[in-house]
Amino acid sequence: MSDFEPLLREQTPQVLSALVRHYGHFDLAEEAVQEALLAAAQQWPEEGVPDNPKGWLIRVGSRRLMDLLRSDTARRRREENAASLAAPEEFVASGPEIDDLGGRDDTLTLLFLCCHPALSAASQIALTLRAVGGLTTAQIAAAFLVPETTMAQRISRAKRSIKQAGSSFELPPEAERDARMGAVLHVLYLIFNEGYTASSGTDLHSAELTGEAIRLVRGVRRLLPDDGEVAGLLALMLLTDARRPARTDADGGLIPLADQDRSVWNKEAIVEGEALVTDALSRTRLGPYQVQAAIAAVHDTAKRAEDTDWAQIVALYQVLEQISDNPMVTLNHAVAVAMASGPKEGLALLEPLEADGRLADHHRLEAVRAHLLEMSGDLVGARESYLLAARRTTSVPERDYLQSKADRLDP
Repeated sequence: MSDFEPLLREQTPQVLSALVRHYGHFDLAEEAVQEALLAAAQQWPEEGVPDNPKGWLIRVGSRRLMDLLRSDTARRRREENAASLAAPEEFVASGPEIDDLGGRDDTLTLLFLCCHPALSAASQIALTLRAVGGLTTAQIAAAFLVPETTMAQRISRAKRSIKQAGSSFELPPEAERDARMGAVLHVLYLIFNEGYTASSGTDLHSAELTGEAIRLVRGVRRLLPDDGEVAGLLALMLLTDARRPARTDADGGLIPLADQDRSVWNKEAIVEGEALVTDALSRTRLGPYQVQAAIAAVHDTAKRAEDTDWAQIVALYQVLEQISDNPMVTLNHAVAVAMASGPKEGLALLEPLEADGRLADHHRLEAVRAHLLEMSGDLVGARESYLLAARRTTSVPERDYLQSKADRLDP
């Protein structure tokens, strides 16, 4: 990650929101913003970060968008052989001057636009990760466990669909907003996960990205204060992010949960998260984010790793598996069963995952297998799985940690 990437990620949705609100043309605006971000990555290292980074990006993006609009108009004129098409200045929305575009934060409106019902759920998620989360296509592909080319095509199709749908840049009506909420929450969940454990690069996490995800969920909760899954997702993020100060050592190396210094966990976040999930579980319909938050709360409220109530965590994962078809749930369930009942029982739960194409070649499957094999005393098998997991991950901190585990078992 470059020195400027966190700042650019933070500004991306706000810059795109400003351009779409003023000009419309979401597909071209997104392209213009990407070119503005590229210009910043090229110029800022030499010229320095401007005093108003968002304003700089909006001005550059606006100029590029106007070029794209003129080019698009010229193309349509040629195709239709008509001289009466309006000039770009006539068909973009009227509004404030360029320097005033950044005065509002319409990130949530952009979020719902990306979750337009004309898109498939997968396209909604992918487009929002790109436009709102500021993730690269490669990072989104890693989150979806699909090839990068597949994800690039999905994002392109999604932008075309938004254009063809002719959607307006405003919050949807209440009924439609509720229908889109599942995709919105999943998007925010993936954004948070990418920030908490980066899929690639030298940094284990991005506080800017997790912070943005939490900020967006807080915004959604202001819109839907009685939605139990919104509260559950916010609780899950807070309870998970509370451990971030203890997840890395002074050199940026990964520290597993069992070895973390719990005294440096964010106690305020834990108290808020626990209160949120307790309230949601007591008065709203049960959902997967609430159950995941309850699991996180069990971890966070144990004073020591050895005090963890693994039996309760196993029971919660059993509930979660009934309402969520996700191989990662089964993987985490296997760890909990191993901790509660022994590694042999945990390893047995891994066997079906080997045939699950969503996870079969994922590094986490081998990492968990290695951990459980080590618990069982099969040090040779554990070392082989640690090495395989290290080769599969694209995260440098995870690779170094897995490699160190394998080296420690080297005969």
